[in-house]
Amino acid sequence: MTTAPRVAVYGAYGHTGRFVVAELRERRYTAVLSGRDAGKLKALAHETGLDAHPASVDDQPSLDRALAGTAAVINCAGPFATTAVPMIEAARRAGIPYVDVAAEIEAVADTLAYAADRPRDAGAALVVPAMAFYGGLGDLLVTTAMGDWTAADEAHIAYGLSGWHPTPGTRAAGAVSRERRDGRSVRYRNGRLEYHRDDLPTLEWPFPAPMGPRSVIGEFTMADVVTVPSHLSIPDVRTYMAVEAAQDIAAPDTPTPAAADESGRSGQTFLVDAVVRSGTRERRAVARGRDIYAVTAPLAVEAVDRILTGRTRTTGAASAGEVFDAPDFLRALSPHITLELCP
Repeated sequence: MTTAPRVAVYGAYGHTGRFVVAELRERRYTAVLSGRDAGKLKALAHETGLDAHPASVDDQPSLDRALAGTAAVINCAGPFATTAVPMIEAARRAGIPYVDVAAEIEAVADTLAYAADRPRDAGAALVVPAMAFYGGLGDLLVTTAMGDWTAADEAHIAYGLSGWHPTPGTRAAGAVSRERRDGRSVRYRNGRLEYHRDDLPTLEWPFPAPMGPRSVIGEFTMADVVTVPSHLSIPDVRTYMAVEAAQDIAAPDTPTPAAADESGRSGQTFLVDAVVRSGTRERRAVARGRDIYAVTAPLAVEAVDRILTGRTRTTGAASAGEVFDAPDFLRALSPHITLELCP
């Protein structure tokens, strides 16, 4: 009898963590629950019948106990500026790969830089940050749109969200990022991140049918500006957000996501439009789906499955588009997203 691989989920009781635990079970993995709040962890263990190991990022022995006997770890606990490095080091001590769902721009950049500087024979072969809706999905779409191009002049990723009801974790991570930037905005131009205090423009983005043109906030910058140029030769990467979603996330009284079905998914819908341009040529990859938090779970679990089954293209620290066969990865998400390519 073959025992299902055990995958640790740090922050398992959080909104996204619960989706990850459910997806692991759907994929016949055994989730090992972990996180900082022992009470919430105990309640989730009672609900699911799974093993639980409380752990704190400032308590190394507790992290080691939580990861003992696991094949991989998925870090769902933000702010990742605080949790990523201790979890990466714990994964290295355990000799297992590390995946997280960070959307914090600086934290993703820090993770790639930090892990890349560590000896590759000191533990886990792979560290994959931002394996989530923001950062991971956009990177996979841009990589897919590039096809056989080795370079492009520009990449544009437009988020057509019907709305955005943020989780407490999203709020906390955003506060950390704003503090790190001293309230400035960030963009990726001329091959580097730039911090600025310019007003963000409102413009119209030509989303494909049936959505059609919608008003978006330009330079509403997400983690794609780190993941995409980490492995693709594109000096100008821009992201855009539907005005309705940008207003939701900016309002302090926007409620948290509300379940619209028994799976816990909300009624939020999304369309992600990724466009790459080289001279006068243009290519596009489009993903449609529902609930940005729920869709993060199959992204992260598919990544772990591919790592554990040897379907990867590199070692060390890398983003989704570099590690995986991007078109094949996106096709594997067909139960959760609809993919359209426009070469």
